[in-house]
Amino acid sequence: MGKGKLAKFADMAENPLVVECPFWQLQKEGFALKGKWHSDFFGNDNPIVLELGCGRGEYTVGLARRFPNKNFIGVDIKGSRMWHGAKEALAEGMKNVAFLRTNIECIHELFAQNEVAEIWLTFSDPQMKKATKRLTSTFFMERYRKFLIDGGLVHVKTDSNFMATYTRLMVEHNSLPVEYINLDLYAESNTDTVGATSAEELDCLRTIQTYYERMWLERGLSIKYLLFRLPHAAELTEPDVEIPVDDYRSYGHEVRSTRTVGK
Repeated sequence: MGKGKLAKFADMAENPLVVECPFWQLQKEGFALKGKWHSDFFGNDNPIVLELGCGRGEYTVGLARRFPNKNFIGVDIKGSRMWHGAKEALAEGMKNVAFLRTNIECIHELFAQNEVAEIWLTFSDPQMKKATKRLTSTFFMERYRKFLIDGGLVHVKTDSNFMATYTRLMVEHNSLPVEYINLDLYAESNTDTVGATSAEELDCLRTIQTYYERMWLERGLSIKYLLFRLPHAAELTEPDVEIPVDDYRSYGHEVRSTRTVGK
């Protein structure tokens, strides 16, 4: 490990906004903050919003600036990336931000029932080969149900046509309530939308950007946004459809024009 990464990990260990819970620790000791994020970390009852796969943390910090009456937690396993957002939030004295370094696969073990109000998935890896690794799959939706309030919001922002198409089909297949879908977020005139949003919310969606969002925009790719609710009731099943894969990503040596999901 390079000296730069070692220095960042040392900073993370001293940063009061950072909580670390690797899988081995969770299995051995449990997690003391489960069910106590409001009282023991934030010291308020404001809604908790997670960004899963937060990367450098710029979206978590941007949302926290925009919505001071909500608590935001950026979650990722890569501490050297998360360091940027954690350092920035600490320097600004932000009180409604936390960063949780852990494996997303065990996220349901770190929050109690109804402890979280919203989830953001920003430019997640579409995981075109395996649905159980895809953060919008029913596999993960069942995990989110364990801690998300009934009918809690799930935000998905992506450059991936595969991810957007799959997520939309999963939502439709399971009759999940849709609040808003925009398949070309930055288009001046866009008719490819479902539902409605306010000018203020649209401005928020466009002005808070991640590193990857800026990169994809520079490459001329459209950004897609989906907002839906996740009720606790009803069984969730995978849609059994073929979806064209993204041709601009490296997803392995196998060459296919479509991928069947739901199997």
